[in-house]
Amino acid sequence: MDIEDLETFVVVADAGGVSAAARRLGISKSIVSRRLFRLEAELGVQLLARTTRGAALTEAGVTFREHAARVGAEIDTAKETIHPAGNLRGRLRVAMPLSIGPTHFAPVLASMAHRHPELQIHSSYSDRFVDLIAEGFDCGIRVGLMPDSNLIARRVGPSCGQLVASPDYIKAHGQPETPDEVVAHEALMQGTETWQFMDGNSVVRVQPQGRFKADNGIALTAAAVAGLGIGWLPDCLTYDHLMSGALVPIMTRYPPPAAGVYVVRPPGQYPSRKVRVLTEMMIQHFERNPEVWGASR
Repeated sequence: MDIEDLETFVVVADAGGVSAAARRLGISKSIVSRRLFRLEAELGVQLLARTTRGAALTEAGVTFREHAARVGAEIDTAKETIHPAGNLRGRLRVAMPLSIGPTHFAPVLASMAHRHPELQIHSSYSDRFVDLIAEGFDCGIRVGLMPDSNLIARRVGPSCGQLVASPDYIKAHGQPETPDEVVAHEALMQGTETWQFMDGNSVVRVQPQGRFKADNGIALTAAAVAGLGIGWLPDCLTYDHLMSGALVPIMTRYPPPAAGVYVVRPPGQYPSRKVRVLTEMMIQHFERNPEVWGASR
């Protein structure tokens, strides 16, 4: 039984169809279909029921998927045990935020690909919430406060942020001095989020209001520079604007809670060596660039 056929079946099962699986694997649909046909022929059972919407697991497919996934994970572990210090092989799928991933994290992936020429790296950039398990990612990089979840998270660096506004906005509208005053200002938001501030050792939560919303931090930063409102933004996006004076910190007596950058992965006993290497490289990246991330503030 071919291990590639097993791994392809698991990806199709998780992706919900041949087309989605082909995109994840970076191969053609015909190759995916051929591998599935070969596996089903060898087993003598139908694993997937093809529909117009994709593919659904049969009863036999549900049972076999768990065993196939376990076999694939064991083989990956065995390969890493045999070559613990050699080049990484296989494929690494990583989900990253769009606002800062291409500029701040992509260079780490490029360096990783350069060091390990046999490794395939597939990265996806989006500021939406990505379901790592359902969408078949090995890991993701997340920025901010980590909510409770079943994911395993490793903090790799700080993510400092603060409330900012442009001098023009402050001249026209003033600035909040306490968290209670935030609701009276135009807030630049991603949606209906809650802003948190520290008052000594206590956390104060505020529901800001505003007419300008965007699902991307770069767009919110541009809106703040344009004087459209106040923004709760990470230093890695506002650093240059703060240095130039286009933005200024406000309400500094009430800083946001300490946040971080995390490598998160689906639950499991041990992270794969690929994820461990990426985690180590991310830690080194933050150590080399503390000023951009606000770590020296």
